[in-house]
Amino acid sequence: MLLKNTSAQLTLNELAHLGAGEVGYIRKMRLEDVSRCFPEAPEIDPGLDLWALFGADGTPILLTDNRSSTFFKAAEDDLKTVSLH
Repeated sequence: MLLKNTSAQLTLNELAHLGAGEVGYIRKMRLEDVSRCFPEAPEIDPGLDLWALFGADGTPILLTDNRSSTFFKAAEDDLKTVSLH
């Protein structure tokens, strides 16, 4: 069986919406990144480990100090999760 080299190309708009409403990613947050991603977040103790859930397009969904909460929220929103390091 011969396979043809076909390369499907996505537009920037298609790439930006890839996984929208289906995939969420979880990552550990640094305190200095919180105000950029979550501008309405209250003042946070610098000693806390912070975790965030984002939509596939980078939309912030949840900020918490409990990693498990990000998975519960993703499940509640029917999102498949991936972790970013």
